[in-house]
Amino acid sequence: MYRLNKKLVMSGFCSRRKADEYIESGRVLVNGKIAVLGQMVKDTDEIRIDGKLVDLDNEKIILAYNKPKGVICTESKVEKNIKISDLIKDLGFEKRLFTVGRLDKDTTGLIILTNDGDLAEKITNTKNNYEKEYIVKVNKDIDSNFISNMSKGVFLKDLGVRTKSCKIIINQNKKNIFNITITQGLNRQVRRMCMELGYRVLELKRVRILNLKLNNLREGEYRIITKKEIGL
Repeated sequence: MYRLNKKLVMSGFCSRRKADEYIESGRVLVNGKIAVLGQMVKDTDEIRIDGKLVDLDNEKIILAYNKPKGVICTESKVEKNIKISDLIKDLGFEKRLFTVGRLDKDTTGLIILTNDGDLAEKITNTKNNYEKEYIVKVNKDIDSNFISNMSKGVFLKDLGVRTKSCKIIINQNKKNIFNITITQGLNRQVRRMCMELGYRVLELKRVRILNLKLNNLREGEYRIITKKEIGL
């Protein structure tokens, strides 16, 4: 027996938060009856959301994907935007896949695609302090003050929060390029941190999530990975 919201997460259908929203709004049926929060279900129960049968034996798929610049991770209604959800459909997988977290439109690099809601929730939960590493190019050379201020955390006025401490490694050949490792996922966090210190981000690429590295994966390409590769 499982709690209904947990079972929906395990099936890869959605996150736990989204599952609770579906249940509260009366959109979930268990064996033909409207479900309630906290309800327990069995593997043999029939679960439907908006009339669609949920596949409880969903095979878990995990992909490492190199997101190109100009692609958005949100379901924007602006037609000219290239949505990552549309690109995922073109990868040829029959299962519904979604992104684990987001990268903004101008940021490239590593993002995980999966149908494993439990995995997605674990990686995106900020309480777990999982590392994400980026290569950053800014509009001018950085110095020791910049490194010190970024490392100990930057107060973001527009969000009203101070970022957690992070690790900065400067590129020895190009002083306007550095690697930053963070454990948060605030909206446009790296760009905001640089802006507060008087720098403008020219290029931003995510190259690592936990133990999983981008390596030589080309933009727009993917490879199948395991939880072990991620470090979970």
